[in-house]
Amino acid sequence: MSKRQKAITTAVWLLLIGSICVIVFSGYKLKESLQIYAEGDQSYENLKEQVRHQESSSSSDDAEDIPPVFIDFEALKKINSDAAAWLYSPDTIIDYPVMRAHDYDWYLHHLPDGTYNANGTLFLDYNCPEDFSGGLSIIYGHHMKSGGMFGSLTEYKEQDYFEEHPYLYLYTEQGSYRIDLKYGCVISAGEWRDRAFMYEVNRKALLSYASSKTTFESSAEYTDRDRLLVLSTCSYEFDDARYVVIGILRPEYGDW
Repeated sequence: MSKRQKAITTAVWLLLIGSICVIVFSGYKLKESLQIYAEGDQSYENLKEQVRHQESSSSSDDAEDIPPVFIDFEALKKINSDAAAWLYSPDTIIDYPVMRAHDYDWYLHHLPDGTYNANGTLFLDYNCPEDFSGGLSIIYGHHMKSGGMFGSLTEYKEQDYFEEHPYLYLYTEQGSYRIDLKYGCVISAGEWRDRAFMYEVNRKALLSYASSKTTFESSAEYTDRDRLLVLSTCSYEFDDARYVVIGILRPEYGDW
């Protein structure tokens, strides 16, 4: 075998070994990620067993009924005093606690019990009152590849999905609410910050923006007195894209 043939053979073997190493490392990282996701999912299942209770279903088929779910906030707050609410979307993965945040970082990487985990926790913007008494409340959550957390939220880019899931439900210590969804739209994180849509003072501007770009049509109506809830997660149309869904909080009992 000539020196040139030996050099080619050596290069081929090195390339093969390198490729195998990359495959093994990628497989290891994938397994590690899946394990992290699974641990987060299991943590939430354990939490549900402790604080979330499904009461016997109502015989009524009225879509306006609040689903018979009871959240033991006393038990939940013993686990984490930041607990502010529980968000639920029937027949979807969304069935999670919502924490009152102190910044935009901690709950992106920590579970309700404080464990570091990529799933993170749904959290309320710290500019918003923790009892959802303001005119605009914002909940953030990860768009997990597993579909967990707010991974299903971007399904509202399709009208059919909205028609199958026109409501979500919010449970708080103060009361239970149905969320009548009104708009869903894609926006860049930069534009969201530049327009300061996280502040209630810019609520009308946010609604105007969302109405012009909504991905679904809804017959829900609102007034200036209604409280609005925004759900925000990552989207992937472009770098730093976000998808936000805006709904109207309807109280379970009577007027505000």
